[in-house]
Amino acid sequence: MSSEKKPVVAHDLFPWEPAKVAGKGPEKKLVVAHAPYWHDGSSISQKNHHIMIAALPAVLWGIGQYGAPAVAVIAFSMACAMIWELVWNKIMGQPTTIGDGSAALTGLLLGMLLPATAPWWIVALGTALAIIVGKQIFGGIGFNPLNPPLLALAMLVISFKGVFDFDEALMNYDLGFAMTYPLADLKYFGVDAIAKFSTGDLLMGKQTGAIGSTFGLGLIIGGAYLLLRGYMRWEIVLSFLAGVFITALLFNLSDSAKYAGPFFHLLTGYTLIAAFFLVGEDSSSPANFIPMLIFGAMAGMMTVLIRNIGAYVDGIPFAILLFNLANPLLDKIRPKAVGKVV
Repeated sequence: MSSEKKPVVAHDLFPWEPAKVAGKGPEKKLVVAHAPYWHDGSSISQKNHHIMIAALPAVLWGIGQYGAPAVAVIAFSMACAMIWELVWNKIMGQPTTIGDGSAALTGLLLGMLLPATAPWWIVALGTALAIIVGKQIFGGIGFNPLNPPLLALAMLVISFKGVFDFDEALMNYDLGFAMTYPLADLKYFGVDAIAKFSTGDLLMGKQTGAIGSTFGLGLIIGGAYLLLRGYMRWEIVLSFLAGVFITALLFNLSDSAKYAGPFFHLLTGYTLIAAFFLVGEDSSSPANFIPMLIFGAMAGMMTVLIRNIGAYVDGIPFAILLFNLANPLLDKIRPKAVGKVV
């Protein structure tokens, strides 16, 4: 019997590397893919379509209020988003990806965040920022560190603040209720100026604002649909709403003559559309339980801080983007492993 040992080659140590086969070149012996390994039958396109369905009550309400201009903004936003993604695919020599519904969803969400009177160039610029700067530059869907619609919104608000002055933008509308932006009234005129807005009126969309952000009941219905179908993580949604509620309550208890109550903050501005459609976006939010709770709660807290003592009327885009940046660090908080390596 020969005592000669078989030499150890690199491929024996690293079986996932291609093996050299005589006369045939590299041969893949083991192909490894990242988790999850079990496919439950769902798909990216299916999820995007369900999110768009969930957004319909708020979108249709906004269209009912603002008419044809709202239809134009929503339709043009979705069309521009798909065109920008298609153009990027062609320039980069990539397969066409608009079929997965991601670009259409991004365009829909951005359109919901805009006033019905937004000029066409704002829509075109905003969708370019969302698709190219917010998503494609980082590698496409699943790789974006920041929420694309919110990134576009924040850049537009900073650059063209007047377009998002809802009191001025919607001054030609008379919808049978107080046509002033509740958060602007609170910011510039104090708590007495918002007495005309009841909780029921705010819930039923009797307030001015972006096309898809005013109908609180519709957003709650859409959000409940997503939660029940498993397309939205309840941990982030509930912790975000709790962060807004508790922070606003503490401010209100400290000085009720200066700071509005928690239900006002929950039902105005971008709060509900952010809670159910934006803050839990997969790529820009944590995947672990404790980080999700921290992420949502801190984003909610920062929202109220910006509204009450910051420079901007609504702190939603800036608060969430800030914690999008903190997301990789937060997701390092994990349960301690059981046992140890010997």
